[in-house]
Amino acid sequence: MKHYKTLEALPDIKGKTVLLRVDLNVPVQHKKVSDLTRIKRLKPTINSLIAKGANILILSHFGRPKGHESQELSLSFLPPLLSEVWGHDVGFKEKTSQITLLENTRFHAGEEKNDPELAKQWASMADIYVNDAFSVSHRAHASTEAITHFLPSYAGHLMDQEIQMLTAALEKPQKPVTALVGGSKISTKIGLLGNLIKKVDVLILGGAMANTFIAAEGYDVGKSLCEHDMLETARNIMKQAKENNCTIILPKDCVVAERFEPHAEHTIVSISEIPAHTMALDLGPQSMEQIKSIIDQSKTLLWNGPLGAFETLPFDHATVELAQYVAQKTKDKEIISIAGGGDTVSALAHSGVKNKFTYVSSAGGAFLEWIEGKDLPGIKALSLQQST
Repeated sequence: MKHYKTLEALPDIKGKTVLLRVDLNVPVQHKKVSDLTRIKRLKPTINSLIAKGANILILSHFGRPKGHESQELSLSFLPPLLSEVWGHDVGFKEKTSQITLLENTRFHAGEEKNDPELAKQWASMADIYVNDAFSVSHRAHASTEAITHFLPSYAGHLMDQEIQMLTAALEKPQKPVTALVGGSKISTKIGLLGNLIKKVDVLILGGAMANTFIAAEGYDVGKSLCEHDMLETARNIMKQAKENNCTIILPKDCVVAERFEPHAEHTIVSISEIPAHTMALDLGPQSMEQIKSIIDQSKTLLWNGPLGAFETLPFDHATVELAQYVAQKTKDKEIISIAGGGDTVSALAHSGVKNKFTYVSSAGGAFLEWIEGKDLPGIKALSLQQST
């Protein structure tokens, strides 16, 4: 059962004003948006509210202006693009259209302080609040948490979709469930790993993070990126996994090179034979075959983090090969694949399969905190309102 109200529960809002929190913190180069994903995903909520006859005021942050106005971080460049993508006129600051984009929420010092006075000021402009920004709901800010104390509050379609998909992956999954976690450090993902081993059947580790676990097993990882001060933590995670009947899979072999640079000379070695003067930069073929066979036996896959140094060719090979393998299994309806986290989305885009998984979360930090099992303030605020 959902613990928050969705747009289906909205009263008659014809002629009413909706304050809509979205995430337009999009990648920009020379004032040109390089990835429209977040903007496109907001269209269903925009269409719903327009169809119901509402006026929409949009709140979003952009960059880190730290409470000061900055022309460089103004949202003024976005309305023409939003109008084009959404198919509805979007005004800026002054209410000249049915949809109006307000200025960067973080120009106000009170935004990141969750200031109730700022929230009250925004609330006075509207009749209803809708949060469609799962990706910022891990922050208790005035536009995500305090605002819910002053207006009837609802979850937008994208917010609801994110929550439903992550709940399906972790709380009510089709089993067996496999999690694939890569990236560079376990120190940033201890909470995530600790929660996953209680929820999934198999946990596959890749990326530089796996080096720390390999070292914890007593192997020499040479010059590989490794958190040697985290070896005991890695051993504890492996011990807890065993207690929770979760199988941890570490690489069997890896691609090593003496230098970390594009097209560096490289070779494939067993993890027990990493030369002291080299570093592990990608998974080897034996590891890949093992991972594929586990995926063949899985019904749900949760993916966070690349398997190797995918930004530097040719050390993207394992990430690309596996991403394409999972995409094909997804297309054949043999697995439910859910991915999220900043590097993960970049890695899937690099592999050409960003739109070929069952669901790719638009969130970074919020996705990780959800998987850690934390309460996200923006979602908790919607849930609390439902119970009052």
